[in-house]
Amino acid sequence: MPGAITIATNMAGRGTDIQLGGNVEMRVAQELAGVEDEAERARKEAEIRAEVAAFKEKALAAGGLYIIGTERHESRRIDNQLRGRSGRQGDPGRSKFFLSLQDDLMRIFGSERMDSMLTKLGLKEDEAIVHPWINKALEKAQQKVEARNFDIRKNILKYDDVMNDQRKVIFEQRLELMDQESVEEQVADMRHGVIDEIVARNIPPDAYAETWDVAGLKEATSGVLNLDLPVEDWAKEEGIADEEIRERILKAADESYAARVEKNTPEVMRYVEKQVVLQALDHLWREHLVVLDHLRQVIGFRGYAQRDPLNEYKSEAFELFQGMMSRWDEITTGQLMRVELTYDPQQGELPPMQMSHLDPVTGMDENELAELNARIAAGELSPAALAAPLGFAAEAAVERDPADPATWGKVGRNEACPCGSGKKYKHCHGALV
Repeated sequence: MPGAITIATNMAGRGTDIQLGGNVEMRVAQELAGVEDEAERARKEAEIRAEVAAFKEKALAAGGLYIIGTERHESRRIDNQLRGRSGRQGDPGRSKFFLSLQDDLMRIFGSERMDSMLTKLGLKEDEAIVHPWINKALEKAQQKVEARNFDIRKNILKYDDVMNDQRKVIFEQRLELMDQESVEEQVADMRHGVIDEIVARNIPPDAYAETWDVAGLKEATSGVLNLDLPVEDWAKEEGIADEEIRERILKAADESYAARVEKNTPEVMRYVEKQVVLQALDHLWREHLVVLDHLRQVIGFRGYAQRDPLNEYKSEAFELFQGMMSRWDEITTGQLMRVELTYDPQQGELPPMQMSHLDPVTGMDENELAELNARIAAGELSPAALAAPLGFAAEAAVERDPADPATWGKVGRNEACPCGSGKKYKHCHGALV
């Protein structure tokens, strides 16, 4: 309405709908909130609409909305948004901005000769400056800021593209793994690749046997592949080469893993393989993103050595990505070469599947592994029972007669009581045992 003042920040002005004469709908909603009589509401609404129309005519006659800016924004787009408030749907209006030569925009990005030039013109203290030179200098300052911000965004996008390219590779590979029913071939390729890397790292090509790192090779085969191989004896054989050692390790690893698969049932191991591969990839990818973020924060210092930070970032990021993929193979292989599926037969039901995870960094609890192997040898593990909670077909249960406990067989403590009471066995007939 005439005489009203709306104070808004530069960004708030964009979403501020200032209507000449006032907002009819808003006034009706506020002033008639407690009026229930329809006739009274209609009368007051007509009065409000007439009053708003009169106020609008008065505002139009006065020239419409007048925008006063106390400073200029770094971006001309924001200034234009504020100016646009005065031209709502063809309404008249004007805008005017006031600024000081001490504002950040003029002080940092303005012409350095501005002060000396104004001094030569003989301007006095606190005198308003209205000159085309000022508008031109202000426009150039805003152009400098916009160009600088554009370069920053463009540079950031280049760094983001590096990470995005790696993300595409990871997600494509992950989706491919999820769509497959079995990742047995990928697991075998990972295992063979890890063995090739272990042998190449400890037995350099075309090197004499005296220079082989036999101790490192044995430690790697034990730590990653969970194999106790006579590597020292192999190295002492006359005329043996790295290829023969690689073949022996490959054969031993494949046989050990095949026995582990057979012991834990192939169906269950197919499920376990997929879970281990995906979980290892997700964990390493999260770590990789954190490392890339830290690298991005410090890579700018390479510029002091006359190197392009972006090229350095691309190179470092690629090496980190390759290292992450190698660690994926190694961690996956290490975990699957030690996975053991166990349950407590006294509980009568299976707890969630437990796997003893071991990567090359953490090591493994030998006591737990010895205990599990002893229980497996004693026949306490039931492959059919292991398959049941994972959704695989188990052996058909013996049909029980609720009225004849002799047909129940062995009932787990946490199973539903076969008598049909709905209680757990340990709280029903099992409590009497």
